[in-house]
Order: sequence, then C-alpha cells, then structure tokens
Amino acid sequence: MEIVNHWLNGVSFDGESTRTAPVYDPARGVVAREVRLATTSDVDAAVRAARAAFPEWAETSLSKRQSVLFTFRELLNARKDELAAILTSEHGKVLSDALGEIARGLEVVEFATGIPHLMKGEYSENVSTGVDVYSTREPLGVVGIISPFNFPAMVPLWFFPLAIAAGNTVVLKPSEKDPSASVWMAKLFQEAGLPDGVLNVLHGDKVAVDGLLHHPDVASISFVGSTPIAKYIYETGAANGKRVQALGGAKNHMLVLPDADLDLVADSAVNAGFGSAGERCMAISVLVVVEPVADELVEKIAKRMSGLTVGDGRRGCDMGPLITREHRDRVSGYIDIAIEDGATVVVDGRGVEVNGESDGFWLGPTLIDSVPTESRVYTDEIFGPVLSIVRVPSYDAGVALINRSRYGNGTAIFTNDGGAARRFQREVQIGMVGINVPIPVPVAYYSFGGWKDSLFGDSKAYGPDGVHFFTRQKAVTRRWLDPSHGGINLGFPENR
Repeated sequence: MEIVNHWLNGVSFDGESTRTAPVYDPARGVVAREVRLATTSDVDAAVRAARAAFPEWAETSLSKRQSVLFTFRELLNARKDELAAILTSEHGKVLSDALGEIARGLEVVEFATGIPHLMKGEYSENVSTGVDVYSTREPLGVVGIISPFNFPAMVPLWFFPLAIAAGNTVVLKPSEKDPSASVWMAKLFQEAGLPDGVLNVLHGDKVAVDGLLHHPDVASISFVGSTPIAKYIYETGAANGKRVQALGGAKNHMLVLPDADLDLVADSAVNAGFGSAGERCMAISVLVVVEPVADELVEKIAKRMSGLTVGDGRRGCDMGPLITREHRDRVSGYIDIAIEDGATVVVDGRGVEVNGESDGFWLGPTLIDSVPTESRVYTDEIFGPVLSIVRVPSYDAGVALINRSRYGNGTAIFTNDGGAARRFQREVQIGMVGINVPIPVPVAYYSFGGWKDSLFGDSKAYGPDGVHFFTRQKAVTRRWLDPSHGGINLGFPENR
C-alpha cells in the first residue's frame, strides 16, 4: 500500500519510524494509503533541515522572495483542480467546496506577495540633535505549523506563505487523517523556485506535536484545532519559550430577529450549517431565533434540507461524508442526546440515502428544534452536520445567551434593522461578526481569530497579525559623528 512520506530538504524522507496510520477515503470507507508517524529523531531531522536553510533564505532579497511567491500563486491557481481532487479523496468534502477552500487559501498567498510593503518599518528623523530612530522587521527562524483535518489546504496556506515571505523556514505538521495535500503543496513550492529546506512537511501524531513544542530550535508554533488541544499547545509552547498562536474551537450562533428575510435566513442557515458536513470552525451550529418566527423558519429550513443530496463528493453531491467512522459515530450520538434531553429532532440524518458506497462515513443533515441550553447538544462543539434551534423571547435574551458561551469565534445577526445590527456588533463578545453574512471569515488583509476559549495567545491568523507574528521588530537609534561631537558626560543621556 502507498505510504505518504515526510518531505524534508526537498525530497521524500522515510525517517526512522516503523509506525504508520491509515488514511481513509471517507466516501468509500476504505483505507486508501498509510502515512508515516514521526519519531522524536524525525522531528529533529526536520528542524535541522529548516535550521540549515534559514540563514541563506533570511538573507534572500525581498524581491526574490516575492518572485517565488508569485510563481507559486500562478502554479497553484493553474493546478487547483488537481489539489481539489486530493482534498475530496482524503477529507470527503465535495469538489466545489474543495475549490472554494483553495480559493480562500490563494487570497493569503496573494496577500503575502506584498511582502516588501508588509515588512516596512518606521523612521523618525532628528529625534534628538543629529539622532535618527528607525525600526526593521526580521524573521524568527524555524517556525512550526500544526494544521487540522478539516481544511488540509486552506489552513496551512493561512500560515506558511507569510512565514516564508517574511524570511522564516517552516516545519509543517498536517493532520495525519488527510496528509497528502501538504506534501503536494510543498512540491509545488519547490517547483516555484523555493530552496530546499525552507518548507518541510513532517507527518505524525502527538509524538510529532510534542517534539515541535519542546524543540529548542523552533521559535514559534501556529495551531488550529479543538479548544482543549489549543490550550495545551499554547501552555506547553509558551512554557518552552516559544511564540504561540493557537486557534481553538467554536460554537457559532446566528441571531435571527423577527424582521429578517426568513428565506435568506433559511438559505444561509443551510449553507453555513451543512457545508463541508459541518466540519468547519466557522459553521453556524445554533440558530437563536427571536419569537414569533421560529415555527415558520424551521419549516423553511426543513424544506430546503429535503432537497440536499448526500454522497461521494466526486459525484456532484451537495454534501459529503465525515472524516472517519469514529467521528461520524460521535456526531451521530448527539442526536440520541437531543432526544433524551427533550429536544425535537425535525430532520434526522441517520440512515440517509446516499449517492456513494454503503461503507462510507455518512451522516445526513440534521435539524434539532427547541434544544435546551443545558444540553450537551448546545454546549459542545459537535463539528458535524447538526443544526440546533434555540428560541428566545427578545433581542436582549439572544445576545445574553451568545455572550454566555465559553467560545467567541464567530457569530452573525440577520435583520433589516440597521440600528439593531449596529448595536449587535458592539454588544456581542465575539471575535468575528457577520451582519446578514452567515460565515464571516475575514478577507486575507484582515486577520482571522476569535475571543475567549476560541483563541489562545494574542495573535490572530494571517493579515497584519500574521505578519507581526512571523517577524520580530528591531529598533535602531543612529547618529553619525562629526568633529563637533565628543567629550565625556557621565549623566543620563537626554534628548536635546
């Protein structure tokens, strides 16, 4: 069976480990290939490769780095169908969704091509007589990136283009559930002219993660994943002296006011709740509906759900399978919890008819009404195609409910009342807000990240925060002496 190897120094690398993990085709329910799981010595080999490549890459001119990024962007855009097919085969998302993921990743590549402007410092002349002060931005060194299974292309593209553009070298550890996209992109970057060792791909599980967190030559860690792991990554990385940005989980609410266009709301709820089988940290998983429109809205959503097709993403379906059988079973279990807790299952995705192999990891779109807020269906990040309805009596009750959540990743309000929308964006305690926009993922020149237990560390992903995270600032105070200067003065230096 094919084995997905590490990618170090521009070549495939077996490493020392004899351990492997299965990589499934989720639509077929079969093991398609195996992936190597790194040992601690393999982690060290990856870091050594990145460390050896760093001095020359850091000294490479901004214009040369920019040229490599432009070439990478053109190659990726030209061959995106090839990458989309890889995503669908290992993750299960439909091809159109895979192409959308790549498009959003390309936005960050395009942002990174502006690195000469993004790396500019500041300059102040004559702060004291004959003294100027200016600042520069310099790379950190070897940076580690740990990415999740749900966006095998987009999330790595949030980080490594900016890290590389800024002059760093990278060790990328993708999810072992769908590892092939990262190796494919590393090879493409090499084709674009990236020197060997600048971008390395290391596969593995907790051994690899801990190896990066504890390695003394890794300057920073970027992570996206569940909240418990994000907290562990942040605390362990910080304890080992690393700069850390760790994006955690979410429970995103959509507040629906009675004046909203309910057809638009229903369309948006289905799109945001069931795209990528709900395996999105920005998926809308809870509709907070201000009465008296909940009954009408539930009916509209259920009608739209009845027309969705579930199946193999390569067959033109609307929604694909979940990533693994274990994850499918865990998500499916929440439907039983909902029934036990007294909620109403309006649409049950278990046993859905699919356009795919019978052994695929299937769970159809599920709609649950009147979910108690103390139920685990409401409190947990389910990360699957389960959309919950919570009914509230007023706008104030809805906002209070959203603000009580431990998560603060994304939220949205649907209304035609501009005053209510403006009040909502100011009062809601969430990092990313949509107004009649269900998935408010910022464009590449803003930064992505939430509040509360959805983000650990003080730096968000990509945009200005990404540039700042992958660089460190140096301030230089400069004076050119002339014959009029000199003499001894032991007093504290003063600005004059």
